[in-house]
Amino acid sequence: MPLVSTGELVSAAVTAGRGLAAFNVITLEHAEAIAAGAERTGAPAVLQVSENAVRFHGGEPGPVAAAAAAVARASSARLSLHLDHVESAELLRTAPATGFSSVMFDASKLPYAENLKATAAAVRHCHDHGVWIEAELGAVGGKAGAGGDGPSPGAHAPGVRTDPAEALVFVAETGVDALAVAVGSAHAMTRRTAALDHALIRALRDTVPVPLVLHGSSGVPDDEIRRAVAAGMVKINVGTALNSAYTGAVREFLTARPSTVDPRKYLVPAREAMAGTVAGFLRVISGSGE
Repeated sequence: MPLVSTGELVSAAVTAGRGLAAFNVITLEHAEAIAAGAERTGAPAVLQVSENAVRFHGGEPGPVAAAAAAVARASSARLSLHLDHVESAELLRTAPATGFSSVMFDASKLPYAENLKATAAAVRHCHDHGVWIEAELGAVGGKAGAGGDGPSPGAHAPGVRTDPAEALVFVAETGVDALAVAVGSAHAMTRRTAALDHALIRALRDTVPVPLVLHGSSGVPDDEIRRAVAAGMVKINVGTALNSAYTGAVREFLTARPSTVDPRKYLVPAREAMAGTVAGFLRVISGSGE
């Protein structure tokens, strides 16, 4: 199936009152697992390649984007390609040529005024090239602090959550198409224990005129995700949960068969573990395949 644009998938989710799951791609097996999980459930999904993943692949986005796009086109599921957590203006500019229909530009480590200025410039560039753009306001836990080199703020630290009034001004002055907000989740959680601020989600939904995005959803329990979607969250990002499934399956296989040298032997169960994880999140987020 041809690639679908992220903006189209987000708009459809808003109209249907459902969430849209977005999964991080690091290896080819990640992309294949996301496609397999989407096919099993009949739900659409976003394949996300982060700036960190691009750096892992030598700093060149083309090969990993081409691989993910090829997997998506070979799938019967409705899939889009998204460039995630971009801080580099140079990388941002590569998005249209490398097949990404959308970008998440992340200047959230900067002070508010600098975040707004940098995001507005990114929006102008993306919209000039037909690219849908998401930004972040607030401090989602699990990332470095202001300036990028300080300690990570906790998801419940004072002052880190997104203020609805400030978000309204930010969206109006930048023109972003969606906004990632800090409501109690944290990146890189390996246990699903996060508690979200559902009252804040509802306030943001009632105030902000663009779809809301939840980052760090791997650490959010199923019921919390369902409540968040019902309260107004639309795009739900999942990354670490796939890596936990991948690594867990590889570790289990090699522990039982330590003499194995053919990576295909352990990547098959790793890919299947990720596909099962993807399907599970899709059933919760989009209500599909239940």
